[in-house]
Amino acid sequence: MSHRRSFRRLEFKDLRNLVNITERIDDSVFESWFNYDYQISRTEERFLTQLLETNRRFLDSYTEEELKAQFIIPLFNQINFFSNDVRGWYERPLSGVINDVLLNGYTDYMIAKGIETPEHPYFFIQEYKKELGDRHPKNALLAEMMVAMQLNEENLMRGAFVIGRIWNFVILKKLGNNQYDYFRSPDFNVLKIQELKQLYINLQAIKGLFSPRSQG
Repeated sequence: MSHRRSFRRLEFKDLRNLVNITERIDDSVFESWFNYDYQISRTEERFLTQLLETNRRFLDSYTEEELKAQFIIPLFNQINFFSNDVRGWYERPLSGVINDVLLNGYTDYMIAKGIETPEHPYFFIQEYKKELGDRHPKNALLAEMMVAMQLNEENLMRGAFVIGRIWNFVILKKLGNNQYDYFRSPDFNVLKIQELKQLYINLQAIKGLFSPRSQG
């Protein structure tokens, strides 16, 4: 192993130098995920409406920490990912070797199984408050997902990245020893209540991967 790279410092060309990774445009890969059968309760609808109204004036000016504290954490707490030794983890270390390069850093947020340390990741969120240049949050997200797939010995991983009011969901598939395809969803604007509700259902679908069915 001759190189070490931080998730947050990766540009897309760095990923392309590391593995054969290609973005595919195919929204149909999200259909089963986004069509998860979940009915939002009146309590949840009131929560989402209030979350939107409270944050709509400020969302575009939040720092990353403010975005997390004021919007993302309350949203995740409402979903309550705690189940079967699975929970959300903030700013935890993750590392793995891909083609003799050590990829490491601290994840913004991951849902993973574990007691004192995350052991089996299910889902990642990478967030930033504004548009970026070469170091787009999708690059760190994809690298984290690659490492998690290797740790889990799996060929598919889900995640999302957040830029202010806009969320994009991502699916990463490993096709061969060094070949990956990734798909990113159309934008979800959390300042539009119907899109926020659909985003909430999408996150409930992630909880449904490891949790017995329950609704608020």
